[in-house]
Amino acid sequence: MLYLTNTLTRTKEAFVPADPGHVTMYVCGPTVYNFAHIGNARPAVVFDVLYRLLKRRFGSVVYARNFTDVDDKINAAAKETGQPISAITGRFIAAYHEDMHALGVLTPEMEPCVTQHVDEIIDMVERLIERDHAYVADGHVLFHVPSYPAYGALSGRNRDEMISVARVEVAPYKRDPADFVLWKPSTLDLPGWDSPWGRVRPGWHIECSAMIEEHLGVSIDIHGGGQDLIFPHHENEIAQGTCAHDGRPYCRYWVHNGFVTVEGRKMSKSLGNVLLVRDLLDDASGEAIRFALLGAHYRQSLDWSEDGLVQARRGLDRLYGVLRDLSDAPEATCPPERIEGFVTALEDDLNFPRAIADLYAAAKVARRATSDEERGIAKAVLVEAGSLLGLLQQDPATWFEEQAGDSSDIAEIEALVEARYAARTARDFATADRIRDELTAMGVEVQDRADGPKWLRVGRA
Repeated sequence: MLYLTNTLTRTKEAFVPADPGHVTMYVCGPTVYNFAHIGNARPAVVFDVLYRLLKRRFGSVVYARNFTDVDDKINAAAKETGQPISAITGRFIAAYHEDMHALGVLTPEMEPCVTQHVDEIIDMVERLIERDHAYVADGHVLFHVPSYPAYGALSGRNRDEMISVARVEVAPYKRDPADFVLWKPSTLDLPGWDSPWGRVRPGWHIECSAMIEEHLGVSIDIHGGGQDLIFPHHENEIAQGTCAHDGRPYCRYWVHNGFVTVEGRKMSKSLGNVLLVRDLLDDASGEAIRFALLGAHYRQSLDWSEDGLVQARRGLDRLYGVLRDLSDAPEATCPPERIEGFVTALEDDLNFPRAIADLYAAAKVARRATSDEERGIAKAVLVEAGSLLGLLQQDPATWFEEQAGDSSDIAEIEALVEARYAARTARDFATADRIRDELTAMGVEVQDRADGPKWLRVGRA
């Protein structure tokens, strides 16, 4: 049984989809005006693991992750560069795909863009007006918050706090200070669409509600995103989506990941500590970055650090080292009972730390395997468990080659390892120690085993 912490109820609940043969999940994707930073990468990785887990248990899963491709920041970038917004967003959508692919993130079944769903947004706004949940004022269309008494249930905030946190605009045309924009007027120098209310562009919140209805239906099983989206974005989504469908539930399980800090500080431009994924990929493998992002429970804050990335790299070196030792093991099928504990850990509200501990325990068992049958099964267990985390799917030789550098670097390391082994065999321990120190300075750790020395590159991420 899969359990998830539902933000709406503030409890860990058994996940029971409305239709086990058709599970639906929607995750808020990026606003594409810049390259993805490590904070953007965390929900992509977290919900990628959930997606893999759902597919394992239920088979048919429809997963949608959107792109917000019209926004004030996108408009500003277009003005600054003299390009149409499609040029800006197209570039950064492509970059996002590249970066997420490098992190091993699977492509969702659907990746809707806001600009492709203007008609659906207009239709939903019209229904909200017809049902007296929205109104037209001074060229805007606004959602009337008091028309939805359950507003605030997701965030648990009181009315005054919501108004303060949302930094709502105090405008004379609003019926209530908490009312929020569904459509806003567009001048000729800004992107806009013809509508019953003039030339306008959509507000942020209505976009997701309309795209969910179009692609996943009136009610969905899981809605995910970062903790920062709980209020006002997801709170407003619930209000719109519920009121547009005469009170039918909008989403049954709300799942949110925690923030990413950098060396204990909030990531911000003013602090100069915004870490772009593609910059990190210049010095680290995508799999190491992914492993580091899985280093804390998804609902907790994750503090990003260089040391954490190094530790993730070393952990993968150890795991791939075991798979390298099992490279000659016969092919085998993973017995379900052998990864039962691992799967149970993941199904217990995506308990990444416990699942990773089980993965290391499986590696320890694999090291002790002796018979061909045991070694084959041990290898299958590691690969199968790793696949649910999006890890350990490379050939071990490829992993170590990529981490070690170019072929001349590998040749130098292997020559030194061989020379050290020869010195140890000749009991010339002074020479062996000197070579070991040289390898350590190169970031290489040598493990002496019964079948000969094995080396790992551990000095850098």
